Amino acid sequence: MSAQANENLPDTRGHFGPYGGRFVPETLMHPLQELEAEYFRAQHDPEFQRELSYYLKEFCGRPTPLYFAERLTRELGGAKIYLKREDLLHTGAHKINNCIGQVLIARRMSKTRVIAETGAGQHGVATATVAAMFGLKCVVYMGAVDCKRQELNVYRMKMLGAEVVPVHAGQKTLKEAVNEAMRDWVTNVRSTHYILGTVYGAHPYPVMVRNFQRVIGDEARAQILEKEQRLPDLLLACVGGGSNAMGLFHPFLDDTGVKMVGVEAGGLGIRPNQHAARFHGGSLGVLQGARSYILQDACGQIQSTHSVSAGLDYAAVGPEHAWLYDEKRVEYTYAKDDAALAAFMKLARLEGIIPALESAHAVAEVMKRAPKMPKDALIIVNLSGRGDKDVEQVADKVGLQMPK
Repeated sequence: MSAQANENLPDTRGHFGPYGGRFVPETLMHPLQELEAEYFRAQHDPEFQRELSYYLKEFCGRPTPLYFAERLTRELGGAKIYLKREDLLHTGAHKINNCIGQVLIARRMSKTRVIAETGAGQHGVATATVAAMFGLKCVVYMGAVDCKRQELNVYRMKMLGAEVVPVHAGQKTLKEAVNEAMRDWVTNVRSTHYILGTVYGAHPYPVMVRNFQRVIGDEARAQILEKEQRLPDLLLACVGGGSNAMGLFHPFLDDTGVKMVGVEAGGLGIRPNQHAARFHGGSLGVLQGARSYILQDACGQIQSTHSVSAGLDYAAVGPEHAWLYDEKRVEYTYAKDDAALAAFMKLARLEGIIPALESAHAVAEVMKRAPKMPKDALIIVNLSGRGDKDVEQVADKVGLQMPK
């Protein structure tokens, strides 16, 4: 398989092999077709690309550094570890890359209102940020459980002028937030653009979000060649819906010597309702607009999920990830909650970097793999976000207490 072949996917109906597609109510078919047409027009519009590049640099803070984690490398005693510092972007995560792109599309379509779903809150914050910057109304749907565990981001969204709507249905997490966002979009489609936050959903979202996020891998590729005069041996990224991982992986797909590993949420272990590792407990199904690997029971009912990280706590995975899994181009593994918490603390203590709990899953995997690799091997870990939002939750779980 080559990157060139992958550039031809999805096909015209939005399929990556058997995955993807457009499984939505009839009322959303025309809006999705309009969005697809406008997105592909924008892709070939030099003025759009100029504007996108301007905001990515001047507002978001790109390029982000590729940082040599010297103390972590020395502690683990194996491969040389680089961190792609998406945590240093404005709003604190990679999500802003996609939100800037989509809000520019929304303006081209004369939309006056944007909506979003969010789990960890970082996509919600990024959506609220770009809405404030361009003067658009903004509503963010967030599971009630996630509102509680990511309270800081709820306040940030409100301060930016967004209406945050807690969702009390079902498991009260990301899946339910997506359901409510889709209901809103059906009702208000004339005035509203749905800024979906990951490489999931109905076509064209998986390809559009991937292309807005591939700036991560494009930069990392150029940066590692400058620093080491060669490509890395291993890329690592956490995988919820999968946008930060796809953003890093995609520009390297044609480089057969570069191994890629996506790290899902192992939660409390690979048992029903205790994890969010779709490739280790899921099966083929359709959820919220796309066909992919989904955590479901034998009757096709969506199972509950669990992860210490709200952003990985989702029952489905992006269709391009499913295709890459079948093609064996990317390996998918998982890190359990306790490993992610240990990695969170390790990176904080060794490198002075507090990662998002989502990113800590990728750090947990590098802690397993780096010691087994030669010292001249190169690893890039996508540090997809910073952990301010997770500090209180982690402090409680690891037993840190305020001084008296």
